[in-house]
Amino acid sequence: MINGSSTVTQNTLQGIRQDIRLVVADLDGTLMHDAPTFEERFVTRHSIDTMWRMHDRGVRFAVATARPVSTGYDVVSRLPVDACIYLNGALIDMDPSSSDVEMLTSGVLPDDGHLVKTGFSSRRACEVCRFLVHELPGLRIGIVMDDVRYTNFDVSVYWKTQTFVITDFTDVPDGVADKIIIFPDPQQWGRLGALVPDDFSVNISEGSMWMLMNPQANKEQSLKTICAAMDIPLAQTVAFGDDLIDIAMMRRSGTGVAVSNANPEVLAIADDICPSNNDDGVAQWIEHRWRL
Repeated sequence: MINGSSTVTQNTLQGIRQDIRLVVADLDGTLMHDAPTFEERFVTRHSIDTMWRMHDRGVRFAVATARPVSTGYDVVSRLPVDACIYLNGALIDMDPSSSDVEMLTSGVLPDDGHLVKTGFSSRRACEVCRFLVHELPGLRIGIVMDDVRYTNFDVSVYWKTQTFVITDFTDVPDGVADKIIIFPDPQQWGRLGALVPDDFSVNISEGSMWMLMNPQANKEQSLKTICAAMDIPLAQTVAFGDDLIDIAMMRRSGTGVAVSNANPEVLAIADDICPSNNDDGVAQWIEHRWRL
């Protein structure tokens, strides 16, 4: 374990693969520092510089986040990213240097194939939303598609800068939706789990937001997609995370590293543990690994 004092044991060094070619990091709770509001979370200059020094050593870098483009792009653009997983895997950008916000949020896939979108029809999403609201009156629910949130609640309660449209799910445009987001009240949790249709997978972010997604849209599958495109064996990857949605990715990677502030279930499966996000734990681990 790398302790907050920036020390590392010889056993830990011996247990780390010496042929790492790709590092993948989650953003919120992992690479980014906490803040009073979602919009104030940030990546430090220390972490940014460390990623660039690692990248200069020939190690490739990717971000895997549940964030949409609207709140992830500015963070990603400051880092030496060779690929970016947005929306927990619903959108993968295999060439961030050639992508801008307009392209990423247009819903149109370029001919060169560097954007990979894995979602479901907006019509099916509307059917599911209407069904769940009927069964659980008052449920706060919405559809994320092309960086617009079509919801039955005011999303500014959670995010101050994200575009949203209030709907009853009868007027959502046709298209490929990325995910359904739900903020259930505590008394709705038990029944909601039993009502989710079989053609959706469920991920829960930060213990509050449910995400219903295409079962193939997840960080684990996205890691496999990136590795295949880069011709990098999964065994030669390191994945950093803090939340339940990171577990499968961390297990699939060659080395799964949890920040010390991670969910207990994440800490339990981690191959290694680094200092917390607020102590730039990912950067500390990388500095020790490559003697940066």
